[in-house]
Amino acid sequence: MILEIFIIAIYSTALALIFVYALAQLNLLLNYLSAQKKDNQLPPLDFSEQDTDDLPMVTIQLPVYNEMYVMDRLLDNIATINYPKNKLEIQVLDDSTDETVKTTCDHVKKLQATGLDIKHITRTDRSGFKAGALKEGLKIAKGNFIAIFDADFLPNPDWLLKTLPYFQDAEIGVVQTRWGHLNRNYSLLTKIQAFALDAHFTLEQVGRNSKGHFINFNGTAGVWRKECIIDAGNWEGDTLTEDLDLSYRAQLKNWKFKYLEDVETPAELPVVISAARSQQFRWNKGGAENFRKMLWRVLKSDNISGKTKLHGVLHLLNSTMFLNVFIVAVLSIPMLYIKNEYAHLKPYFYVMSFFVVSSVIFFICYWFMYKNIYGSGIKNFIRYIGMFFTFFTVAMGFSLHNSIAVIEGHFGKRSEFVRTPKFNINSLTDSWKGNKYLKKNISLNVIFEGLLMLYFGFGMYSAFIVGDQGGDFGLFPFHLMLFLGFGYVFFKSLTSKA
Repeated sequence: MILEIFIIAIYSTALALIFVYALAQLNLLLNYLSAQKKDNQLPPLDFSEQDTDDLPMVTIQLPVYNEMYVMDRLLDNIATINYPKNKLEIQVLDDSTDETVKTTCDHVKKLQATGLDIKHITRTDRSGFKAGALKEGLKIAKGNFIAIFDADFLPNPDWLLKTLPYFQDAEIGVVQTRWGHLNRNYSLLTKIQAFALDAHFTLEQVGRNSKGHFINFNGTAGVWRKECIIDAGNWEGDTLTEDLDLSYRAQLKNWKFKYLEDVETPAELPVVISAARSQQFRWNKGGAENFRKMLWRVLKSDNISGKTKLHGVLHLLNSTMFLNVFIVAVLSIPMLYIKNEYAHLKPYFYVMSFFVVSSVIFFICYWFMYKNIYGSGIKNFIRYIGMFFTFFTVAMGFSLHNSIAVIEGHFGKRSEFVRTPKFNINSLTDSWKGNKYLKKNISLNVIFEGLLMLYFGFGMYSAFIVGDQGGDFGLFPFHLMLFLGFGYVFFKSLTSKA
């Protein structure tokens, strides 16, 4: 019975943490809906009739590493940014180790010949990875404001004109824009990623920012006040999410962040599951690393309210929700047998069923995000139902992979910054096969995901054989989703290697 009590305790704790997280999401939804009633957008800059000497100097930083497939697209796009040439500097922070060093250098020279102030900056030592490159470029940056774009982002020409006006408020340290998705409908995988990112860039960013809670610069598609970066302690490479790290350090020093939901910056989503896995691993491990680094700084701060501290802690624990989901999933099968073996525990299980409310909360929250993008109406609602359950099914299939990342982050295991391969996929007929940056081996995690698929298949079978009343099907839908989720990730990982 000791083992059963231990399983029940761990299972209940994980369920309770998921419920608390769901309540926080519901609060963010209420904040989001409240924010929609306000119009606090500023008009874009118009320098057609003003002296450009009055405009601030801006540096655009492009941190890149072995980006054969998207470098030309990136550089050509950045060259179209609408801003006076005498007030704009572009830094290509190139840590590449392949042939793109030369091709990028040649492309930069062509753009220099047009009068564009663009520099190709390389390092012999990749210390600090992306954070190190940004810090190195900052040393010689001319701009008072630093815009940052990853290699797969394509800002519109008026991007600076729409973001810079917010820095009229001297307390604003960062303006972050919403990510768009160039290849949202390429595959089921890209649709799922877009769904998750849309939730972050609507509910979470707006919900936190509208009430003055901490948000994060998302590593790209945003612009920093240079003074803010320096005051917050500059870029540090001791976590895999240097953007979240610097964001919290800046806000703890009372800098304000402004999130612009209405300014979209298009980008490419990973189209191969191995690329999505590496991105998910980095984001989730980095989140856990920042929890270790920032928790006590947030809790001890005298500058922020108790509610902001609570949202900050839950924000830093975002990635840990995957670990809670994984714990609940794995223990749900033993719990099915415990429930049917110990009749006196049935009241406990009735109470535990209350936590299905968490799923209902997520369903409601994400619907507002979905209809904001696709519109309301019965047809879109039906599509949403399918997308919601598909998303959660596949997300649960990633739970082992992401839980390993979270555990490594919490225990301080260091690892290299593995950047996400880019593809320059523009249509459904474009192929990713042959991409030289894709991993060719299958990790041991994939084998365990296959075993977990079988484990949850056993969970579905168990529904038919437990109990004396012809089975217990209460967890059958949950186990079916887990079976399909781990099966999708397992077979996709087997068939999507280069």
